[in-house]
Amino acid sequence: MNDSSTPPRAPRTAGRRTALRTLALAGVLAGTTLSVLPPAAVAASGTPETYTLTIRHLDREGRATRGYRTHVAGISGPGAQEEAAPYDESGTVTVRLPKGRYLLDSMLYGPDPATGTDWVVQPRLDLDGDRTVTVDARTTAPVDVRPPEPDARRLNGIGFVEVTHEGTTRSANIMTAREGLRVAHLGPASEPGSVKEWFDTYWSGARADYVLGYTFTSGRALTGLVRHPTADELATMKIRGAAPEGASGTGFVSVQPSAGPTVGLAQSLQLPATATVLVTPERGLWDVTFTGPAAPETPPNRYEANGIAVHAGATSTHTFGNAVFGPALDTRPGARPAGVRDGDGIALDIPLLADGDGHAPSAPRFRTATATLHRDGVLIGTRRGEPGRAEFTTTPGAASYRLTASATRGDGAAAGGRVTASWTFTSAAAARPAALPLSTVRFAPDLALDGTAAAWVPLRVPVTVQGAAAETGVRSLTVSTSVDNGATWTRVSVRDGRAEFRTPGPGRSVSLRAELTDTGGNTLTQTQHNAFRTR
Repeated sequence: MNDSSTPPRAPRTAGRRTALRTLALAGVLAGTTLSVLPPAAVAASGTPETYTLTIRHLDREGRATRGYRTHVAGISGPGAQEEAAPYDESGTVTVRLPKGRYLLDSMLYGPDPATGTDWVVQPRLDLDGDRTVTVDARTTAPVDVRPPEPDARRLNGIGFVEVTHEGTTRSANIMTAREGLRVAHLGPASEPGSVKEWFDTYWSGARADYVLGYTFTSGRALTGLVRHPTADELATMKIRGAAPEGASGTGFVSVQPSAGPTVGLAQSLQLPATATVLVTPERGLWDVTFTGPAAPETPPNRYEANGIAVHAGATSTHTFGNAVFGPALDTRPGARPAGVRDGDGIALDIPLLADGDGHAPSAPRFRTATATLHRDGVLIGTRRGEPGRAEFTTTPGAASYRLTASATRGDGAAAGGRVTASWTFTSAAAARPAALPLSTVRFAPDLALDGTAAAWVPLRVPVTVQGAAAETGVRSLTVSTSVDNGATWTRVSVRDGRAEFRTPGPGRSVSLRAELTDTGGNTLTQTQHNAFRTR
């Protein structure tokens, strides 16, 4: 249920609402009521017997009010699929519904939006006979949630309740940009743990922005909520938007909890720039989305970092759109394999142009992209298209393969570096799809937000192995650098997971190469030309 005092922004899980509820709410907004079959028609249709539900709505003075929106959703029993949003200007409305368990929520509002809104939720309404329910604004208590910065401005917020009974879940929500929300539980308690409720509020301050979210699980809806966290009780997220190779412009950052529907905090950044957002650790994991400036005739590029764990008093930094660009694998449990052998098919799916933090772009900027497959030294095919994605058809028997993918970064006249990865492995057709033993190497130098490192300084660049070699073990790994765009290469020391070398003079580019063999004999040669520049 949306607060009409501000244009609502639909929650990310708006699809969970049924179309019927959407239509019902639209009817209320238009000043109409939902028609209900009379008892005679119900009996004639052979549907279950219905009961009369009467709902009275009282304002904060105890008077009948016309300022309300009420929604009733079936959870279990014959009425499990029923929904209604009845309205009558008198403040008292009746509706006939089949027997069953229902979720009722009502929003009460006065003639002046500044006086606030009351949201009353009855998570357990057992309709087994004619019933009268009184929704009384005098029973509500304030939702008083504030960040530690006194002058921070409230942007918006959402309250959400989810009720589960006999395997079915129904939900209701309220969104509002104003303060003054008051909430209350109505009716008997539901079963323990069957009611989940959360409130998220979003704030903009001079020192930082804030996302304050709280979740509750019990048998009742909330009656009031007071939270005034200190800065030490919050987690700090530094979100850096880069502008490598002079690619300045306006980017956008969005921060929201990973779990449950919410509205999110979005802000623009004149790149390069850093956004500081303080969040509540008790809300769980967090998602960050960064959208870079749109290039001519191409859509904006989007990067995502989901499921970020945060801790009170700690700061985490997340950089988007910066060098070194290169291959990256999704290392989360259950992630799709980077390469698959399925019968006579070999498929490659590795983002070749992920940014320096390993975020894969939604629309990678590239000029050319090619993939080739050789079987026992014989070319099977060449594919051109999206970087790091290709499909080939080969023959069933065991053979040695060399799979190579390359992409040239940049778009239009803006030439960038070239990324190439070449893998060798042995493969044969199997009874079921099998992951290919592919690996990647990630280089993560500490660069400024323009993608540069200082000239003439020693660097210790973190080197991370992903994929098959990370799981089965590394037999050998060498790293080389080039300062003449790959004409000559110099092998550098790798100690404790870091490549050590000295940067060249200002205005020069540094290329990186990794040569890896895993314990199974599978190899990778990965080259990143013009990986970063010096200043």
